[in-house]
Amino acid sequence: MSSNMIVMGDVPGGGPARMDLAELLATRLLVQGNSGSGKSHLLRRLLEQSARMVQQAIIDPEGDFVSLAEKFGHLVIDGAECSEMALHAAGERMRMHRASVVLNLEGLDADQQMKWAAAFLGGMFEAPRDYWYPVLVVVDEAQLFAPAAAGEVSDEARRASLGAMTNLMCRGRKRGLAGIIATQRLAKLAKNVAAEASNFLMGRTFLDIDMARAADLLGMERRQAEAFRDLARGTFVALGPALSRRPMPVRIGTVETESRSAGPVLTPFEPASAPVHDLILAPVPQAETFARPRKPPAAPPPDLLSQLAAHGEAQATALQDEQQQEEPPEDQAEREARMNAILRDMLADDETSFRAPAVLYQDFLVRCRIAGLGRNALDLKAFNRALATARSGVSEDMSTTPDWQQAEALANALPEDLQSVFLFLARAAIGRLPCPSDAEIARVYGTVSQGRARRLVEWLEDRNIIVLRADGMGRRVITVIGPGWETLPGVPQG
Repeated sequence: MSSNMIVMGDVPGGGPARMDLAELLATRLLVQGNSGSGKSHLLRRLLEQSARMVQQAIIDPEGDFVSLAEKFGHLVIDGAECSEMALHAAGERMRMHRASVVLNLEGLDADQQMKWAAAFLGGMFEAPRDYWYPVLVVVDEAQLFAPAAAGEVSDEARRASLGAMTNLMCRGRKRGLAGIIATQRLAKLAKNVAAEASNFLMGRTFLDIDMARAADLLGMERRQAEAFRDLARGTFVALGPALSRRPMPVRIGTVETESRSAGPVLTPFEPASAPVHDLILAPVPQAETFARPRKPPAAPPPDLLSQLAAHGEAQATALQDEQQQEEPPEDQAEREARMNAILRDMLADDETSFRAPAVLYQDFLVRCRIAGLGRNALDLKAFNRALATARSGVSEDMSTTPDWQQAEALANALPEDLQSVFLFLARAAIGRLPCPSDAEIARVYGTVSQGRARRLVEWLEDRNIIVLRADGMGRRVITVIGPGWETLPGVPQG
């Protein structure tokens, strides 16, 4: 057996089921299975079998894999104790120090989980070329980080997370990052993320839409999709260059470590012998609170990376304070001017204008490093604001006027993705320029859809932020409510 082969289990009625680890690093893996199908058990088996062979990074939303630290020395990073910037730095440093990491996102809400995972993946993606060693990047519950449709989380978090997951699956191979994504529902996972995997392990599922997609990915006929309902727990259908050239059932083998969040075990029920009315319905003292105790994080191995990750936020804050103290106001102004020039150069590229803000942020950080402005020139929130100002096209002379400062104050109350559109319209109104066309507004927003641009303008009008009217020739005029700035008539619409 090749040294690159690991044993995932056995083939019912056959021999051992092997996986070619070298091929997996080049072709990626998608695992699907409903809750209770053994999906997490499969990931644990894969991680244990390959732990001594390749570096690993696990995005763990439920804290299931922190027990790997005790057996295999993984560093556990508690996301609740780190900032977004610290996790970005930790993602880069874990590649430089070649340490296997479990990013535990337990205890964070969905919005934070998506932002924190995006920051960590972004740091891994930006590691210098000298450190592009192979890494297995395992993302459990991938539908949370690459959703097929917008949900209850903010657009900012969804775009950042989806952009990071797309980078991992589409562009990660050349940087040594092998994405292994697991999901309960294929229908809830973004198609452009799932489509980049060439290896598949499909477990038990019951919904028709998920069975149909699984059958399509495995090249099976639709009538064969019913077989996924009959799969036993821990049995998956495997296909791909690292697994099998034809669909093959695989029964996953045993594991050495245990999950902290194992499912409930059925035990005999014994009703309470004493009366429970007074116990359950007793008055609650006003000062009594019921705080859920937090599980203590697993102790990481004492290595350099653990110290860097633990003190990442403090180091970043200290560095910023030191720069502000050492740099005179003239140097800080020059630094901001250089960053604004980098932003303008980025937006001058037609293709760059339509990329997601999270992707633009990564490009901006790389350019700042090349220009000697440091690794953390701006955090993501400050970058989004600078991006909105740059997209508005405001001149340096206008940017210092009281009118523009008032426009920026009004923009602060808007969602981040709409600030650039509002500032673009405000600039035209302050400068008494012709009203921008739908195509120009769409470009500022980062889309080619003029229909979306019209909806954005209508949204601003519905919130009593602007007034939209047409002159006698059908030309659009926009007035900003409050200051009363008004554009000149633009070109006729339609």
